[in-house]
Amino acid sequence: MTTIAARIQDTLTAQILNGELLPGDKLDETALAAQFSVSRTPIREALRELGVRGLIEVTPRRGSIVAQISAPQLADMLDAECELEGLCARLASQRMTAAEKSALEDCHSRAKQLTGSRNESRYLALNQTFHEIISDGAHNETLANMVRDLRARLIPFLRQTQFELKEDRLARSHDEHALIVDAIVKSDSDAAYAAMRRHNARLASAIIKLLRSETKRAGRRQKVKG
Repeated sequence: MTTIAARIQDTLTAQILNGELLPGDKLDETALAAQFSVSRTPIREALRELGVRGLIEVTPRRGSIVAQISAPQLADMLDAECELEGLCARLASQRMTAAEKSALEDCHSRAKQLTGSRNESRYLALNQTFHEIISDGAHNETLANMVRDLRARLIPFLRQTQFELKEDRLARSHDEHALIVDAIVKSDSDAAYAAMRRHNARLASAIIKLLRSETKRAGRRQKVKG
């Protein structure tokens, strides 16, 4: 991939992950070429790579759109994330250095200060760092890359529903993180796996319930209009 195409890909990826571009949004090659002041060639190259990563869908006559996903597909991905991150936590408890464990504890401590605030974006950024420290701490590059790619695909859909979850979700998430940190620091691999899996499974269940509820509401609104 050329340097220009890589820069465009990075920018579009960031816009998808931070919610500027939402599932279903169309990515017009001509408009993007004008936006980045380039020809359509690097745009196509960047979009092709985003398609490979699963962040966009390229369909005949419709062009490229930010990837959409059904509730069953999302459930499948969330289930995979539960298992993969649980495995990362298990390996991290066995392989993390003292310095890495200290960095994990520091990240967890800084997040504590944000659980009662309304600055959710800062907490979510620290939450991302928290999970990355653990996946990197597994010291298995293949596994870490799988988790990173999966989370990248999930983030756009999770951001759409996070604001509807219970107000105490940050504090609850932090409490669950505490169990994960404690197990990893103590090198308790079974407890680390179980704590991470419970944490992700609880959030996954809440997300799926919200999506199904939204789908039902949308269906009722459509019937009323019809």
